Amino acid sequence: MSEDTGLGDPNSGPNQGLSQAASKGLASEPETAANPPLFHLDQATLAYGQQTALASVSLSIRAGEKVALVGPSGAGKTSLLNVLYEQQREQIAWCPQHYGLVDILSVYHNIYMGQLERHSAPYNIWNLLFPIARHQKAIGQLANELGLGPKLYHSIDQLSGGQQQRVSIGRALYRNKAIFLGDEPVASLDPIQGEAILAKLIERHATVVIALHNRQMALSVFDRIIGIKGGRVVLDRPVNAISHAELDQFYAQ
Repeated sequence: MSEDTGLGDPNSGPNQGLSQAASKGLASEPETAANPPLFHLDQATLAYGQQTALASVSLSIRAGEKVALVGPSGAGKTSLLNVLYEQQREQIAWCPQHYGLVDILSVYHNIYMGQLERHSAPYNIWNLLFPIARHQKAIGQLANELGLGPKLYHSIDQLSGGQQQRVSIGRALYRNKAIFLGDEPVASLDPIQGEAILAKLIERHATVVIALHNRQMALSVFDRIIGIKGGRVVLDRPVNAISHAELDQFYAQ
């Protein structure tokens, strides 16, 4: 279960396998700025092959903000998350849309992979064969919180889609980082369960940026909403300055 086993490291980032044809404006905030943001884009443009993913995007996100990225499918939310990841990758717990789990391994081992990079290859292999007590305790508690306790030693291929999504969230939580980035991390969960898990993610991370489709969750859980269409930011306001009707209109336009 080391980095070179072929299983892949889920913390290596969301950009692997993509061909970036053009990228500009991705520099960090100027050093002269007081209280510089964690993330800063200035007229950022990003393309994969012939397809433009982000077009002249400018925004800043500061420590402590809880941001919802909203927009229709294909708007550029995932691409924006990819770019943000590259600016603070060592400080980020990443939860991708397609989970990135290892089907033949257990819930325990997939959650443990959130700390894979912190240990040597021999240590990780030992934990693969003989689960280490302190990880068992911590991961068992986390699994219970996510409703996965009875499935702790079941392989991923035995789980439902919603259970697999909770494993992916558990792996991100086990990273124990200051920043959480998520790409539709609760899409397979019912609204009540999804809102409860979003609240847990917000409680445990100083800064949160999550792409999601559920408008009610965006308005009730976060403090800022960024709306993206056609690779451009067309809405960026505090939640208390956006009504449900305005958000509906954003999707209808």
